[in-house]
Amino acid sequence: MWIVSLRERKRARTRQALVDAAVDLFERNGYERTTVADIAAAAEIGTRTFFSYFPTKEDVLFPETDARLRATVAAIDSRSPGEGPAEVLVRALREVTAESTDLTGRTARLRMRLMLSVPALMGRGLQLQLAGQRQIARHLQAAYPAQLDAVSAAALAGALTGAVTGALLALFEDPDRPDDPEALRIAVERATEIALSPWKRTALEGSHE
Repeated sequence: MWIVSLRERKRARTRQALVDAAVDLFERNGYERTTVADIAAAAEIGTRTFFSYFPTKEDVLFPETDARLRATVAAIDSRSPGEGPAEVLVRALREVTAESTDLTGRTARLRMRLMLSVPALMGRGLQLQLAGQRQIARHLQAAYPAQLDAVSAAALAGALTGAVTGALLALFEDPDRPDDPEALRIAVERATEIALSPWKRTALEGSHE
């Protein structure tokens, strides 16, 4: 059994305090007018300490991207016999969204809104998304060599990330949709299942020997 140390718990609390402070300040004062020093002060730490948690101001709005990627790769690596590539990706998304609201909560809504108006955030978001897609695609191809080549693995990984991003954009732009992370989670999972469902039928048909 893995036990989280006191030091790790403290770091997790400080990291979350930085995210919460940043979201509060971005909503209140705007992204451009908020500095790293402002965020650090609100979280009651030094500015230098901020950079031991996040390399840039942009990254504070993407706090769980690495964790989601690790969870997706772990799901692929722990696939059950007979579980296809589309099924394993849907399962990975369900597991990720069940444990965190980073994709559907307050931070996610602000992140999506700011990405549409702040070029630096859009650039960072796309950079992280593309890097994640490449890593997922490599693991998919290694896990399913009889079904996926490099191109089909990349297409499948792109379908996953594109479905999640596109669904969130549509959901957050809908003024009539309740601000309910659980309802958003269900909608995102449904959108992903729709995007990946053709792969459940065609993965074997498109396999290479």
